[in-house]
Amino acid sequence: MNDFVERFGLWTADQQAQGREIVRRIDAGEMDVLRFVWPDQHGVLRGKTLVAGAAKGALRSGVNLTTTLLAKDTSHRTVFPVFTTGGGFAVEGLQGGADFTIVADPSTFRMLPWAPRTGWVLCDAFMKDGQACPYATRRILQRALAQLDEKGLQFVAGLEVEFHVFKLDEAAMRLGDSGQPGEPPRVSLLTHGHQYLTELRYDRVDGLMELLRSQLVELGLPLHSLEIEFGPSQFELVFGPTAGIEPADTMVLLRSAIKQICQRNGYHATFMCRPRIPNVMSSGWHLHQSLRHAADGRNAFMPDTADQSLSPLGMHYLAGLKAHACGAAALASPTLNGYRRYRPFSLAPDRAIWARDNRGAMLRVLGAPDDSASRIENRIGEPTANPYLYLASQLFSGLHGIAEQMDPGPSADAPYETPAEQLPRSLDAALAALRADAVLNDGLGKAFVDYYCHIKQAEIARFNLEVTEWEHREYFDMF
Repeated sequence: MNDFVERFGLWTADQQAQGREIVRRIDAGEMDVLRFVWPDQHGVLRGKTLVAGAAKGALRSGVNLTTTLLAKDTSHRTVFPVFTTGGGFAVEGLQGGADFTIVADPSTFRMLPWAPRTGWVLCDAFMKDGQACPYATRRILQRALAQLDEKGLQFVAGLEVEFHVFKLDEAAMRLGDSGQPGEPPRVSLLTHGHQYLTELRYDRVDGLMELLRSQLVELGLPLHSLEIEFGPSQFELVFGPTAGIEPADTMVLLRSAIKQICQRNGYHATFMCRPRIPNVMSSGWHLHQSLRHAADGRNAFMPDTADQSLSPLGMHYLAGLKAHACGAAALASPTLNGYRRYRPFSLAPDRAIWARDNRGAMLRVLGAPDDSASRIENRIGEPTANPYLYLASQLFSGLHGIAEQMDPGPSADAPYETPAEQLPRSLDAALAALRADAVLNDGLGKAFVDYYCHIKQAEIARFNLEVTEWEHREYFDMF
């Protein structure tokens, strides 16, 4: 059998043991199928489902996927000329619809509580020569974490994720509803909104909340709280802090899990930032982050005295996040829709600024002596972001701030009035800022930035060809 893992030395000793445990569970008859899933350039999970007997071999031989998956925009259109010389990628081995190989990370294995006798494992992408696929975003975050490890530090993050859930009225599966993309489902509200954290409103959707709670806890995710958010049919889940790559793995799994759980139970969940529904409120993804010392686990952001917001290292990291906020915006908010969220006096940021415990600032700092939870909350992100790219952008930015001992300046206690660099107001502007950010180009790789921007520019070009309802309403009768 083609033992891809052994040939290229892709698993650690721990992963070898974890892989044997998955095989034991297959042999014990615990599962009928195993899903091999891989997070693509958009942070969407793709892959193949293998029956148990075939899955045993595939754990070590890997699973082949078509390289055209790397060429897709969010509508699944291929935006690179894959069948021309070089395939538009400028990477040997990706042209012509060839294969690349995804290899399971056995440490991520889970049984899916909503899918009977179904296992699930997250994979990394490799070329046929055993080299990491240059456009694999999980690998980009692993590189950033390795740089941090060289400094004796570890990344810690907690997730605060807003999203919408609606009652599914009609799945839009008539013959004329297909397309690229197809027609979205027809839905109705679960809450009227505008009763933030009201217990009565929570109790009305307790059935949904209990469904999500039970399934996500059984899945092993570090769920902390469930909340009614401000807008109609809007909710928020908060997850406790985890370290290394686990926060990003948690985010891709929870998005896919929530959508699957809801779909199976007559709901439609969406992480789209600002759905087109009346009285809507935008959804954000607030990323709570800190560093800790690998030697003793001590929070490296914790200040020594009450007059400090964070430790000196924490302030340098904070300055890096602020300095590269505009360049990182396209990774934190990667959709055209997400830029409708950035507006003043809205609990969403509109400029690159920090403040102590102020939710109007992009970077909200929470720190005190002896407070092991001292941290930075970045409020720039939308919940559609590819978590590997979002987190990697934070680490590359923060590490630059530490290396240059940058100063973030004073706390902006009036964040919507303090003069500061404005965040990009469109995806197009954000991509220009990313291209111009030398530090992020170096960290992510210039070739990856070019690749990512090409895909996103293709989405913008498609949007610009559409006639919107606003245009029709504005001009059709007037002129």
